[in-house]
Amino acid sequence: MDSIFHEKQEGSLCAQHCLNNLLQGEYFTPVDLSSIAHQLDEEERMRMAEGGMASEEYRTFLQQPSGNMDDSGFFSIQVISNALRVWGLELILFNSPEYQRLMINPINEKAFICNYKEHWFTIRKLGQQWFNLNSLLTGPELISDTYLALFLAQLQQEGYSIFVIRGNLPECEAEQILGIMRVHQQQRPRLIGEDEAQTSMGYVSAARRRLDPTEPLTPVFTASRTSTSQVQTDAGFVVEDEDEELKRALALSRQDMDVEDEEADVRRAIQLSMQGDGINGVIYRSSLHFFHFSSFLSFLPFFHPTSFPFFCFCSIFKACML
Repeated sequence: MDSIFHEKQEGSLCAQHCLNNLLQGEYFTPVDLSSIAHQLDEEERMRMAEGGMASEEYRTFLQQPSGNMDDSGFFSIQVISNALRVWGLELILFNSPEYQRLMINPINEKAFICNYKEHWFTIRKLGQQWFNLNSLLTGPELISDTYLALFLAQLQQEGYSIFVIRGNLPECEAEQILGIMRVHQQQRPRLIGEDEAQTSMGYVSAARRRLDPTEPLTPVFTASRTSTSQVQTDAGFVVEDEDEELKRALALSRQDMDVEDEEADVRRAIQLSMQGDGINGVIYRSSLHFFHFSSFLSFLPFFHPTSFPFFCFCSIFKACML
């Protein structure tokens, strides 16, 4: 579905992809996140300096690499949290005792971000449906409401940290479209570089699985709403309107007409074939009789009227003409 923004994996910039897929747009670049990481590093340095710039702890801190980013493109949860704070969004740990005591059904939330072994990805509700927007996938993957809680539990069992997104997410095109229609998926998206990822990282196991065995999955999304006609759109939608029944009737009528025309063509072909066989048969039989008569004449010089009875002559003539 083209209206869903889905940033695919580049290098180790999964934190950037996670944020942009959550916000449904190119809101953050590596430079933006690096700036936030440097700001966090400076704040940590200033706090460490309060204990004395000559202290052993401060000198050790200066020698350590940043805990908020690295050269590969990894960014910490602090960077992600600060980036979301710009948009008035808050992160709450999903499996914390405080949140679990609230007994909130996951389908009533707006989005989740998940982390395991330095990989981040987003699960977000668009309209009334949930999507796995993992940047390791070739496209968005639909998650049914009934399977969402099971999927989150599966991620937790595999060691993921899950955070709930609280606040008002920016408006997006996908939210508007999916607010008036639902989509169905017939084939799940593939995992980008699946073989390589499986051998090099452990976090692909949940991403590569089909999310809901009871629900069909699609790259080509089909959509339905209260109207009844179907119109194919550039985004892969099949949108329905009120004259569907008329269109179906016309299509069936055209099919019946085509069948009748084909049957008429077959009948005409058979008739022509039979006519052709009659003409060819006359010509063939005439030629055959001529051949037989010629064969009979070739025997005449050997027949003697006195020694060859007339009935024998007639029998030979009849045999030659058959």
